[in-house]
Amino acid sequence: MSLLEVRDLRVTYPGGAAAVRGAGLTLAAGEKLGVAGESGCGKSTLALALLRLLPAGARVGGEILLDGEDVLAMKWGRVRAVRWAGASIVFQGAMHSLNAVHRVGDQIAEPILLHRRATAAGARKRTGELLEQVGLPAARARAYPHELSGGQRQRVMIAMALACEPRLIVADEPTTALDVMIQAQILRLIEGLVGEQDVGLIMISHDLAVLADTCDRLAVMYAGRIVEEGPARQVYEDALHPYGRALSGAFPRIGDPGSRFAPRGLPGDPPDPAAVPSGCAFHPRCPVALDVCATEDQPLREAGADRRAACVHVGSDAGTPLPGNEASGGTPSARDEEVRSRTS
Repeated sequence: MSLLEVRDLRVTYPGGAAAVRGAGLTLAAGEKLGVAGESGCGKSTLALALLRLLPAGARVGGEILLDGEDVLAMKWGRVRAVRWAGASIVFQGAMHSLNAVHRVGDQIAEPILLHRRATAAGARKRTGELLEQVGLPAARARAYPHELSGGQRQRVMIAMALACEPRLIVADEPTTALDVMIQAQILRLIEGLVGEQDVGLIMISHDLAVLADTCDRLAVMYAGRIVEEGPARQVYEDALHPYGRALSGAFPRIGDPGSRFAPRGLPGDPPDPAAVPSGCAFHPRCPVALDVCATEDQPLREAGADRRAACVHVGSDAGTPLPGNEASGGTPSARDEEVRSRTS
């Protein structure tokens, strides 16, 4: 049985904004799943829905099975027990998530006292162990959030997420606003802890390169739907959906002349969740859209071993190649090699 299984998740905010539209995913214990997409594609709403942290007024449908138990059907007492102990979340922007007037050690100890019913001495001991586990001295437990750097605060957030030994960790943009060196340290820290403790990780980011380096599988979201899913490195290097390919092309590869001499981008913005276009929501921005794309939404189609994509060009005889897969150009790696040969 999967650690987490999301089936046909739908989230609509007041005013008719459909933030998530029938999303589904699975996660095994010890597996790392990345969820990618531009701002406004529904990533954070998906993360909040997993622990029923959505604001009042949001309408939620579908199923969220955590160890076989539907989170959406739980009574509030059970939900409180599952949070921290069963699943926890690392929010983006630790300074806004930590209480500015309490020492960080007290904030880490709070869920331990509540859910583990530990003594004060036991909670202090566990807090020191957690801080050392994330690379901070135990003495930093007496610090206030403003006395820590951005990277240190993010480590405190990770320590809090691990406090009650959850089975699932959801990391929503955990390295936002951190410099690249600290970002790399935080990512390696999360990756190592997940491997050591055999917990499931869902990492949310707009950066496919980060997710490809950190995660086992990658799901690409657009307009509230998952439009592509597969092994992280394969999705990053050779996306099957035009949107996944555009996201990947937006990040230049250091030392790669191909991305420097042939920059790629994607004009426009994701649609308003309250006014999603008919058919495939991506078709107004898609460089290879067909007439059918404007009228018929595309389901996720099998596209090889452990790969799926919601595109009319996948598993069909439509005949129009995706950008970068033209017969004369080949795969991204082949095109890059051609550019290198021309510029060497």
